[in-house]
Amino acid sequence: MSEGAVGDRPLEAVRFELSGDEPASAVRHLGGLYGSDTWAARAGARGFSYRYTVVGDSEVTVRRSQLSGTIRGTVSPTDEYVVGWLTDGTTELDVTHDAVPMRPDVPLLFPTDRTTTFTAADTDQRLVHFDRDYVARVAARHHDLGDRPLRFAHLADPVPEAVPSWRVAITGLTRALRSAGPDSDAWRTAKESAALVLLEVFPPHADALPAVLGLPRNARLRAAVEHIHAHAAEDVTVSELSAVAGLSVRSVQESFRRVFDVTPLTYLRQVRLDAVRAELLALDARSAAVGDVARRWGFAHLGRFSASYTERFGEYPKQTLRR
Repeated sequence: MSEGAVGDRPLEAVRFELSGDEPASAVRHLGGLYGSDTWAARAGARGFSYRYTVVGDSEVTVRRSQLSGTIRGTVSPTDEYVVGWLTDGTTELDVTHDAVPMRPDVPLLFPTDRTTTFTAADTDQRLVHFDRDYVARVAARHHDLGDRPLRFAHLADPVPEAVPSWRVAITGLTRALRSAGPDSDAWRTAKESAALVLLEVFPPHADALPAVLGLPRNARLRAAVEHIHAHAAEDVTVSELSAVAGLSVRSVQESFRRVFDVTPLTYLRQVRLDAVRAELLALDARSAAVGDVARRWGFAHLGRFSASYTERFGEYPKQTLRR
């Protein structure tokens, strides 16, 4: 058991390996690891085999995924940020939405707030999984962000100037694991450095929560609001907010009315609209489409979305994109 803690829980060292030469076992092992039973795998020209290794602790793990053959699967949002990069083969993320190909030796932040589908063929891939709460704590200590929820734009390219620092940080992680292990001060220093570089390579947005949520009487409401900001692209329900906040459904609804004068789902829609606007302002109008961004943030009916957007911001979403 490592020193330190995740919240009030002691850190746990993590080390395991999954391997085999049958597509069915890959689906069972790897799909199960990522919480899905809908993966599919098949042999390629070189047959089929896989090897998946994990080492680290409950805050950060370093992983390697080796595959001969092809595999396709769906990954749901988790409590982790995942950065991956290829050293061989092909992998494409988000194939049902934005179809983002992984590039050799270029880090890519996996979609953080929605279910995504990937395909991979004959790959040698490295990954680092970061616990979200750990990254938030590191960000709060070093960037004066407080405890505001972080939001990442996974479609954004990594900051070129920071990519060399990422490679140095990963070398530091692997060196610390090999020489000292996940119980050591060297590992704790290396993983904090890696989390800081993550924030440089993929600069996050920090959603500023209303100051009224800092009042002690609003502590449970704050938990519900933070959940909305962290999962805005997902299908958030009032019952889910009730469980997160430890309040009855009626109390959740009354709390949102009392503090924000809106329903919980109206507040969710406002957060989504703000997220769409931030993304439209950051994207290139020549290659981006308003509809794709809107659907990514949970707006299925584009006509209603456009009306809500115009009412909130006083301009059409296409006008925002063209700025």
